[in-house]
Amino acid sequence: MRVSWTAGDGVRHLAFRLDAEDSITGLCTDGQPLKLATNSCRVELPHDPGEIHPDLLALAAWTVVAPWTRRRVVFDRPISPELAEAIEEGWGIEAGPVGGSPRSGSRLAISYSGGADSAAVAAMLPDAPFVHFQRVRHPRVPDRWTHYRADVLARLVTRTARESGRELTTVRSDLEFTLAEPRPGYPEHHAVAAGALLLADELDLGGIAFGYELGSRWLGGDRYLLRYTPDNPMWAAHGAWGRAFAAAGLNLVLPVGGVSEAVTMRLALASPLREHVRWCLRGVDGPCGTCGKCLRKEFIVASVERRPLRTTITADRPVARKWQQPPPYGGQEMIEYGCARVPGIEDTVFAKAAAHLNATEESTAWLDRCYPPAIEEIPEPWRERVRAFMAAEVGFMDEDEARRVETWGLREELS
Repeated sequence: MRVSWTAGDGVRHLAFRLDAEDSITGLCTDGQPLKLATNSCRVELPHDPGEIHPDLLALAAWTVVAPWTRRRVVFDRPISPELAEAIEEGWGIEAGPVGGSPRSGSRLAISYSGGADSAAVAAMLPDAPFVHFQRVRHPRVPDRWTHYRADVLARLVTRTARESGRELTTVRSDLEFTLAEPRPGYPEHHAVAAGALLLADELDLGGIAFGYELGSRWLGGDRYLLRYTPDNPMWAAHGAWGRAFAAAGLNLVLPVGGVSEAVTMRLALASPLREHVRWCLRGVDGPCGTCGKCLRKEFIVASVERRPLRTTITADRPVARKWQQPPPYGGQEMIEYGCARVPGIEDTVFAKAAAHLNATEESTAWLDRCYPPAIEEIPEPWRERVRAFMAAEVGFMDEDEARRVETWGLREELS
């Protein structure tokens, strides 16, 4: 794989050319099959930041091209030995040319999506600036997902930042259209940070905070069912991406990585950002209320507020079909949590799941507290601040509760 960046009027254009051994089909780090649509994309910065460190340019490109690279990647300028080593160790890919020096920064920014998880991070870090990624159309690739209203979210994020007095940088990019299948999206989840990478020198960034929570970081997320994932290659500090970002002087930081979606939802709903939290981009004036994501988030809100489910979705709808089957389920910890707390669960689309799971408030109480190892994973400059917030607002799991995390997915956990 050979990649190059060109610049003009605040726009950075990325072009890449596959080598003979590369392929237009590949896998994201989490195993999702991906098919390449085109070999170029652009990142529109709010202004021209001037010279950008080669490691930042290289890592931003790597978040786009990694799924299709088989043996080596050649960047258009020398990178530091530290970044080259991180790519070699993480992916088995030879990276170069090598000859640059590493960089560093001191500030922490939030990759802000407007959802409950990133709103919880914002509540925890009230002084951290936002960096928002906005999808825009590609000049040569048709948009097959026009119902995804990235423009609506960008306006909401702008209003959120203005009303809360936050520093906001919005980066517009068509990089998601490099995917032909399964749909427009990030080639790697970390591509959402492409703008933060390109602006890291100007903003003096040493870390970028994401809203990934306990299920995504330690319990595997939706694609890994019922499995403890301490070595999660996407989000572990010692994983492939954690080491690569650290090598480029922009550490991955997961402030809510030790708490469940129930906790992030509670923190978001109790914060000044409550009225601006938005997890569905199919509607214009609010969440559509008919998609699978709306159903799941309403289920979590109802469990936090301990009220009946408010949805028009019925059990015969495709988005509710999985809950009519036996477990395991993606994100099962939160399904257990909700089934134990939503009044009248037996009259909802989750009735069969509840009957299979037999969850109780006692059996799911661990999901109301913070998993201590997640704090130790946070880079030192920000660790104590997160620890203090968790101690004051959430509380920590005891040894037995932490063991629930660490045995998640083992046969005895299901008995």
